Amino acid sequence: MGLPQLWLWLKRLVIFLQVALEVAVGKVLMTLFPGRVKQSILAMGQKTGMARNPRFAPDNWVPTFFSIQYFWFVLKVRWQRLEDRAEFGGLAPNCTVVCLSGQKCNIWDFIQG
Repeated sequence: MGLPQLWLWLKRLVIFLQVALEVAVGKVLMTLFPGRVKQSILAMGQKTGMARNPRFAPDNWVPTFFSIQYFWFVLKVRWQRLEDRAEFGGLAPNCTVVCLSGQKCNIWDFIQG
């Protein structure tokens, strides 16, 4: 295992510990102060537009914060970001995207040649 590969695994370990701590603290705060945490999450939802959608009720998505599914999702996203690199003047990362049909493909698949 080369030094760059070892460095990547160390970064992944740090991110794992960071996400675990964030979820644990969030879970404790949600248990101790459920009203205040819900208010903060709704305020973030207003900024992103999530809370303004009438068909997307906060009672459906607020309880999912700090769950085990939330932990794995955030961890996966942050780990994927480790490998995405863009250099000035270089190619954009060929990230995986999911089409509205549910099919997975890469960004470069959309480039018209």
